[in-house]
Amino acid sequence: MRARTAILCSVADQGVAALTNILVLVAAARLSTVADFARFSAVYLVFTVLLGVSGAYTGQPLVLRRGAGADVRGACRSAVLFTVGASAALGGLLAAVCLFVPGDTARALVMLGAVLPVVLGQDALRYAFSTLQSPHLALISDLLRLACVLGALSAQGYGATPARLILVWGLSAVPALALSAALLHRGTAGAPLLLRPLLRRGHLGQRFVVEFGVGNAAGQLSVLGLGAVGNPLLVGALRGATTLFGPLNVLFTSATSFGPPLLGRIGDERRRVRATAGLAAVLAATAALWATALALLPERAGRELLGDTWPTAAALLPATGSQYAAMAAGTCGLLALRMLDPRTTLSIQVVFSLTAVALMAGGYALGGVPGAAWGLCLGSVCKAAATWTRVIRVRRRKPSPEEAVTADALSSAP
Repeated sequence: MRARTAILCSVADQGVAALTNILVLVAAARLSTVADFARFSAVYLVFTVLLGVSGAYTGQPLVLRRGAGADVRGACRSAVLFTVGASAALGGLLAAVCLFVPGDTARALVMLGAVLPVVLGQDALRYAFSTLQSPHLALISDLLRLACVLGALSAQGYGATPARLILVWGLSAVPALALSAALLHRGTAGAPLLLRPLLRRGHLGQRFVVEFGVGNAAGQLSVLGLGAVGNPLLVGALRGATTLFGPLNVLFTSATSFGPPLLGRIGDERRRVRATAGLAAVLAATAALWATALALLPERAGRELLGDTWPTAAALLPATGSQYAAMAAGTCGLLALRMLDPRTTLSIQVVFSLTAVALMAGGYALGGVPGAAWGLCLGSVCKAAATWTRVIRVRRRKPSPEEAVTADALSSAP
């Protein structure tokens, strides 16, 4: 596939995935009361954390591989099978534990455990298609998933419980999973299974999971913590605001996850960094324009999107929009570092993600929910500045040939 066609298919696929994500949350908000949407948001936040862990452990190391040989095809098969097996075990454990816990949130977590292999398996297949430089196959699968999700959720009535919505959402991904699995089997049949490297000490995914844990997951789980000890509606308010930026959120994640195969087509390192900086500028401008458009949205239209959650989410738009503009710069900076030297990102993730959590907690103590949102924004600004400072320093270094690091080398380290 030509580079331009691959880029167009990849961008279109990320757009479809973003649209699916935001429409799921919009549909849940419109079908739920404020309290039920807060419960749904909490469970969906748990899924988001598990999705990030899965992508960090298997997906992100996978897309750093290059070539189209049997080893790469085998790695794609192995990553998908490993993800389905691991998510089935984890989902079973989650369902078994929450089955004996009372409450609507616990029942929704039981349903999440039941559908976890479906939703995580389908996401792992997207990484595999990206690695195989076949983003058009991921696009076909995600279009099918979008149609199934919309059809399934549109059949639900107002007042549907969070558990029912989670179950319907998860099962609607079964057709896309089946189609993707069939397409992957056709392209990788006969390739060797390489499950052992995924469990070996030193696998690059272990480093990426730590980065995600102290980065994205720490912030998301801290929101749950503040909701538990403070205002329970905090989760719904922040989740409602970030739902409005759903397309950008998915694009940022996809830039780190699926950007390396596309930017890897650029031979010169300096040009790759410049292309990444250009991408950061485009995404930051897009975030600013999107925030402006949402701020100008009439209240009636806003309630059509988020129902009763709209007033609290709308009040957070200035802070959330500014945060996403800063996140664009930080995400692309991490992408540049992943291509320059994947060992350099962990310290930034640790320091500045924990800083963002502290700023969010401090903001909440000083100004409630709006203060928490502005604290997250300030944390994203600091992280973006530190990331690009590190990019400049790494580019100025002149590493010797033996210092070069590849995903294959790190993943096979003892």
